Amino acid sequence: MIKRRLRVVAAVMLVLACVTAAAHNFHMGMADISYNERTGSTEIVHTYTGHDLTALLTEINGRQIDLGRADSEAALRRYVEQQFTVTRADGKRLPLHWIGAKVDADSVVIFQEVPKTRLSKGDRIHNAVLIDFIPSQRNTVNLQIGNATRTLIFDQKNIDQITP
Repeated sequence: MIKRRLRVVAAVMLVLACVTAAAHNFHMGMADISYNERTGSTEIVHTYTGHDLTALLTEINGRQIDLGRADSEAALRRYVEQQFTVTRADGKRLPLHWIGAKVDADSVVIFQEVPKTRLSKGDRIHNAVLIDFIPSQRNTVNLQIGNATRTLIFDQKNIDQITP
């Protein structure tokens, strides 16, 4: 009787583990880049899955990271500033200023800007956020150029893209 109960409990736990693993099998991030005429700055708004970033930062830092806590933002900032960069065609890296992050139960929204700068044709965007941690991660960048929006897709084979 006890063996049977243990088997049932083990089977239920296995099913729950499989359901949990299958519940989050699509890994994606989104960034919108646009020029603000009023401020003269390029604004970048990223959105990533909170669970994925938390797992990555916990592994990198060797301690549990809770992105809902203010003291965890520094770890998030260090990581994003390494994995997301914009470089001019001449190789000069643009200074991305960290504005902040908004965290909720499902997602992390990150705000950055390039003060008093408009992106130019031929600039290189490097977006490896979470791609180094999750092989199936795909990051979409919507780049607003005037009235048109161009979409760039970043994955393990394409972590660098040139602006049109």
